[in-house]
Amino acid sequence: MIVLKFGGTSVKTAARIKNVANIAAKAAESDPVVVVVSAMGDTTDYLVKLGLQISRSPNKRELDMLLATGEQISIALVAMALNEIGKKAISMTGAQLGILTESVHTTARIVDIKTDGIQRYLDDGYIVIAAGFQGITPEGNITTLGRGGSDTTAVALAAALKARVCDIYTDVNGVYTADPNTVPTARLLKEVAYEEMLELARVGAQVLHPRAVELARKHKLPVRVRNTFAPEAEGTILRGADDMEIYRPVSGVTVDRHQARVAVLQLPDKPGMAGEIFTALAEHHISTDMIIQAFHRDRSVNDITFTIKRDDLEIVQKVMEEVATRVGAAGVLADADVAKISIVGAKLMDTPDVASRMFAELGKQGINIKMISSSDIRISCAISDNDAEKAVRAVHDLFHLDESE
Repeated sequence: MIVLKFGGTSVKTAARIKNVANIAAKAAESDPVVVVVSAMGDTTDYLVKLGLQISRSPNKRELDMLLATGEQISIALVAMALNEIGKKAISMTGAQLGILTESVHTTARIVDIKTDGIQRYLDDGYIVIAAGFQGITPEGNITTLGRGGSDTTAVALAAALKARVCDIYTDVNGVYTADPNTVPTARLLKEVAYEEMLELARVGAQVLHPRAVELARKHKLPVRVRNTFAPEAEGTILRGADDMEIYRPVSGVTVDRHQARVAVLQLPDKPGMAGEIFTALAEHHISTDMIIQAFHRDRSVNDITFTIKRDDLEIVQKVMEEVATRVGAAGVLADADVAKISIVGAKLMDTPDVASRMFAELGKQGINIKMISSSDIRISCAISDNDAEKAVRAVHDLFHLDESE
């Protein structure tokens, strides 16, 4: 069997829903099919705004109840479209699918999937139209999985049903070496390692959600990224790095233009200070990325600098000022002019000169590096947001990512 997932742009209009139905019907000629769909277009954003018109801080249980209706509309319409062209199809909500989640609202994680109900319909020849983004708690409360939750639903269902592949349909042909809107010479990748895609997703690529990639890697599930509007194209397949025929030190470059950085200055150099900072951030559900600790000449104090999402800057400044006062730090600095450019490659660290070439090229372009972080398969630099597009094009050209393997 196979699982097909269609995002909001793929089901934005009635005409597009009929197109999705045709793709699903063709797939069902050779395999049992489960179709996972998101809410239509910008429906989720609309529902969030509607909730905020009622309450500045909506009850999260009721917010989940509201947001889950978006997918319920989509699944019913897709099922209708399939029935209209003579295919047996049935729509199922997260609860009806047996997707059990933890008892957390708006950002729940899947705990288990009871597949008996889905399997019965598949055995009876139905195409199952599954609501993405949602599940149910053991107490019977509806939950949502957070942004990108439909990707996670699709991969989780594919793993639970032992599907041979999970096709993620979107509005692009697959995974590119960079965002084609920023880098016109960006090249479509035929295959990407799970590890590469996970890093690309974490540092700004919008094609797949990191949670979905992590699930696929865990279950060694082949995932294909394909274009709803060019269904004949093969797209990009995700698989383990050891299974790939060809790899490069650098597979792609991304830029995240929604970053900011915060520095806590002259923090006393004693045990527990870093814990004070990051515990306070965790209590406010703030995620950090790059972290640097710099020591001073007298070694009695340190500066700790980290990056966050720009939308979180106001609350983070307030929280850090409270921490600085409590622990005796000198103060807090904030910088909203930050973009993060990252290169990713499964074998990046096997090529020691990659970092030096990247840094040298940014310098040659007159681009100042504010911070640096790295992992085995990623190198990221914080730069000025004004330099973001120039930087990503320069780095893409530097590593000849426009050239085929």
